[in-house]
Amino acid sequence: MLAKIEQLLQEIEGLQAANAEELEALRIKYLSKKGAINELMADFRNVPAEQKKEVGMKLNELKNKAQERIASLKETFETQDNGAAEMDLTRTAYPIDLGTRHPLSIVKNEIIDIFHRLGFSIADGPEIEDDLHVFTAMNFAEDHPARDMQDTFFIEANQEDVKKNIVLRTHTSSVQARAMEHSQPPIRIICPGRVYRNEAISYRAHAFFHQVEALYIDKNVSFTDLKQVLLLFAKEMFGEDTQ
Repeated sequence: MLAKIEQLLQEIEGLQAANAEELEALRIKYLSKKGAINELMADFRNVPAEQKKEVGMKLNELKNKAQERIASLKETFETQDNGAAEMDLTRTAYPIDLGTRHPLSIVKNEIIDIFHRLGFSIADGPEIEDDLHVFTAMNFAEDHPARDMQDTFFIEANQEDVKKNIVLRTHTSSVQARAMEHSQPPIRIICPGRVYRNEAISYRAHAFFHQVEALYIDKNVSFTDLKQVLLLFAKEMFGEDTQ
């Protein structure tokens, strides 16, 4: 009986059906009341007592595999049928309504548009950053609190050389550092993006938030330019009455 079971197991692993009719024929052949598996189960009473455990386990395995294979083939046919029913190649094209923008995306795009009209371009950088661009290039001291585990998410920590640490950026200043590495003045950029702080999550705060920084490097740039840029941005963003 074990040899017969092994033979059927091999047959079932290779079962294929071109259509639903062939699949039904396979089900009848193996799983019906007069099928091959039920015939073996009916003959189980003739198995010697010392072999019943082994043969019983093999019979259960055979039946389970047959049911799984038949179900898998049936699911394949149903999926193909549904796909054919949903696709009508004779149908004319029609406009697809897009979903709405997330509020954060709306606000970010408004900020980008305002600074774009002021001559700023967008700069982007990785959210998983090295210590050099997040802290060292920004002149953070090695004992600065922001470099502590309780303030920053560390991906890789190096106790011997903090400059080799890999962290989730705590500000988009790292984008400024990268821009200054590869660009020559004049530089006029904004750096919008997600930043991360190791803080308790509550209804008021989260472990990540969105930030926009700006960098302007050129000759004859003063705090007057900074004040006017901020004032114009505030009025464009919040209305002309903003002081």
